Amino acid sequence: MEMKDSTLTFYKMSGSGNDFILVDNRAGIIDIENLGQFVASICRRKHSVGADGLILLEDSGRADFKWRFFNSDGGEVEMCGNGGRCAARLAYLKGIAGRRLSFETKSGVIRAEVSDGQVKLEMPQPSTPELDNSLEVEKETFTVNSITVGVPHVVIWVNDLETSPVFRVGRAIRYHQRYAPAGTNVNFVEQLTDGSFAIRTYERGVEDETLACGTGSVATALISAAKGIASSPAVLHTRGGEALKVYFERSGDDFLSVFLEGEARVIYEGRLWSEATLISE
Repeated sequence: MEMKDSTLTFYKMSGSGNDFILVDNRAGIIDIENLGQFVASICRRKHSVGADGLILLEDSGRADFKWRFFNSDGGEVEMCGNGGRCAARLAYLKGIAGRRLSFETKSGVIRAEVSDGQVKLEMPQPSTPELDNSLEVEKETFTVNSITVGVPHVVIWVNDLETSPVFRVGRAIRYHQRYAPAGTNVNFVEQLTDGSFAIRTYERGVEDETLACGTGSVATALISAAKGIASSPAVLHTRGGEALKVYFERSGDDFLSVFLEGEARVIYEGRLWSEATLISE
């Protein structure tokens, strides 16, 4: 990866606890060769900026802009709900788009609406949920539910979310042969007395639990609705303390017009030096 200048302007943003590095790349200031290695190096916490992922905003002939999203391991994926909300708000703040906007993703063109620090984001058309399948992991059997909302997710209900082995079991399911070769994200969910849900997520590509996962919250809301225990808008309480809302319509077993709403905050603007990409062993 090469930069056309010795430093690179970037923005650090947080979407309900998911943190991202965003770069306005409409002028092609980043050479995309070896981009995955660059992303992995600057997303390393303590060694560089540190983030759950990196987002490039680029020109599009179909929408207000195009985005490219990379997890912190350098792998490019189709969709990230919290990242999408951050990209939409930055595009509005930078004058790239108005409050009502659209942007191009690998999952198609999606819409968003910015209102102060809140962003309501359209999600890709989800797959039909697969409910109540048995999965054996580490000599224990779990009841799992699956759906793809741009990226694949498994949802598991638990009785005590605080003590759930999110990292250990989440990682084992993420790499389970049933979901090979791409793997899956894994959500652990507890329904609260007011009808809302508390959620913890092991994220593929980050390879750890994150403070929030937008697509995981959407997956949980839709599977909950399919099981008859949620209606629109469903409220999801994330590990980072934020509440996300998921709006949807139903047509038989399928879901339509799915939107994710929550906070997207700008944390700071900075200049990235080339030293930030050095990897220390």
